[in-house]
Amino acid sequence: MTRTELSRTIDAPVGTVFLTVADISNFSKAVPHIEHVEFLSETRTGVGARFRETRLMGSRRATTELEVTEYVQDERVRFVSDAGGTVWDTTFTVEPDPDGRGTRLVMVMEARPHKLLARLATPLMKRVIARAIEADLDAVKAYAEAAG
Repeated sequence: MTRTELSRTIDAPVGTVFLTVADISNFSKAVPHIEHVEFLSETRTGVGARFRETRLMGSRRATTELEVTEYVQDERVRFVSDAGGTVWDTTFTVEPDPDGRGTRLVMVMEARPHKLLARLATPLMKRVIARAIEADLDAVKAYAEAAG
C-alpha cells in the first residue's frame, strides 16, 4: 500500500472548502485538468454518488469511475475507485485552521494495488501522483478562496 498525505490552509469558510471537494460539480470546476464528469447515479452528492471523471494527466486522458463511500457534512468525504489494478481510497477532511486563518484541508490517498503490474508500478508513481495531487489542492485553494 502507498499512502500520500497533503494539506493546505485555505482562506475560506469550512463549508465553502467542504463543498468544493465534496461536490464533484464544484471540484470539476476548481480543477482545470478535469475535462468531463458523467454521473452514474441519481445521487450527485453524498454516500452512493457515483460518477465517471475524465482528466488530462500530462498529455494523456484518464477516465476513472469513483464512488462516495463516506460523507459527513463540513467534516470529511471519501471517494473510492478501482482503476488500473489498484484501489484508490481518497479522504478529504476539513476543519477550522488552528491559527484561525480559515480552513485546514487534509487529503489522504491510499493506493492498494491488487494486480502484479500495479504492485510494481504504484510505488514508482508515488512522486508523480503527489505532484498531481499538489496541483489539485492548489486549484481547490484558489477556487474556494475566490468563492469564499
